[in-house]
Amino acid sequence: MKKLLLASAASVALASGAFADGHAGVKIGIIFGFTGPIESLTPSMASGAEQAMAEVTESGKLMGGKAVSSVRADSTCVDSAAATAAAERLITSDKVSGIVGADCSGVTTAILTNVALANGMVMISPSATSPALSTIEDNDLFFRTAPSDARQGAVMTSVIMDRGIKEVALTYTNNDYGKGLADAFQGAFEAAGGKVTISTAHEDGKADYSAEVGALAAAGGEVLVVAGYLDQGGKGIIEGSLDSGAFDTFVLPDGMVGDSLPEAIGTDLDGSFGQVPGTDSPGAGKLVEMAGDAYDGTSPFTAESYDAAALIMLAMQAANSADPAEYKSKVMDVANAPGEKILPGELGKALDILAAGGEIDYVGASNVELIGAGESAGNYREIEIKGGKLTTVKYR
Repeated sequence: MKKLLLASAASVALASGAFADGHAGVKIGIIFGFTGPIESLTPSMASGAEQAMAEVTESGKLMGGKAVSSVRADSTCVDSAAATAAAERLITSDKVSGIVGADCSGVTTAILTNVALANGMVMISPSATSPALSTIEDNDLFFRTAPSDARQGAVMTSVIMDRGIKEVALTYTNNDYGKGLADAFQGAFEAAGGKVTISTAHEDGKADYSAEVGALAAAGGEVLVVAGYLDQGGKGIIEGSLDSGAFDTFVLPDGMVGDSLPEAIGTDLDGSFGQVPGTDSPGAGKLVEMAGDAYDGTSPFTAESYDAAALIMLAMQAANSADPAEYKSKVMDVANAPGEKILPGELGKALDILAAGGEIDYVGASNVELIGAGESAGNYREIEIKGGKLTTVKYR
């Protein structure tokens, strides 16, 4: 944690130094669940976004030398009222010109509909994956560098069936993310010939999940798919299942993937598997190299967070404006072909190209390609727990 804080401090220091040189600055909000059911993931996510801001500030090339500083806010991941209030403060008090976030789908939807639309604020989420966000009214203000769970449902089906498993039980956290992913997966799995013995919601924050585990066990299944959160109810469901012997192998979608889960449960989780957005592209490796020991560049949604921040700043450069009304139309342009491909560490070069009127194709750390309403086409890292550790099987 100390290293993460130091990385954040370094980012702020770079921005402060540029302000001292007399350049007016740009503020970008980061609204993630620094408390709540994915709090173990968000420090690296925020550091990834701030890495991009620091890189741009150090280059001195954004709109004639403007520095970029971050303002963090807590979405809680699950409390829409708290997230909405935090986003309002970012816009009205902190005067941010763009928002990286939110993280979880429900709070992202609340912020977009209640705050961003009313204020004309651009949001780029690195991790909100609900399929409902593909069709939500957004006035071209909302984008995401993570793929929709409509795609994850199909990928998870392949991951499971490639292991010869045809019958599963399914539990999901009772919110937009959980229900959207559960529906997408069940539809894809059953269309491929699989059987879902039960699909049932669970609430986060409970001390005892024995009733939920009992119902899942009674329905049966070769494995249990847990579409929940690794620091909350999903973890509780797994612990209850292991304690009772109901299930010993679990399928872990993106909200359940992170080092904190195997660290908490240990080798009893061995053999469990799943998937999370990710690539083995050169850009992903470059970000890991840039992160060094400051933060974990391989942590879920960290690459997507770097890319979300980068896209905001590159769109500003393309529009020569930090006004969301001006630069929102440039996000898709800088994210996709044609143009020179841009990887992490090359943001200064990208800014030069855009300033000269050229075109870029931002590839970034997560192999960015924005499709449809402005969301990632989607790449996934298949994972398995071995020896109490998160390991990579392959990329899909």
